[in-house]
Amino acid sequence: MAALRQYTEREQRVIVPRGHVETLEDGVEVKLGVWLSNTKSRRDRLDQDQLAVLAEFGLSWAVRVAQV
Repeated sequence: MAALRQYTEREQRVIVPRGHVETLEDGVEVKLGVWLSNTKSRRDRLDQDQLAVLAEFGLSWAVRVAQV
């Protein structure tokens, strides 16, 4: 979540290219694009709290599922 937060604050969007790697302030590299793609494809396995956090970022696929 820290990588997604950092990316969205900098880029002002939640569209992340699949190959994007986000480097956190502590130097840790996160394959954010792959993580987000995998999370979206497995969204039916996430609980409502996890979906709600993702929906707060503006991810439309998390909002629709969270409301069901």
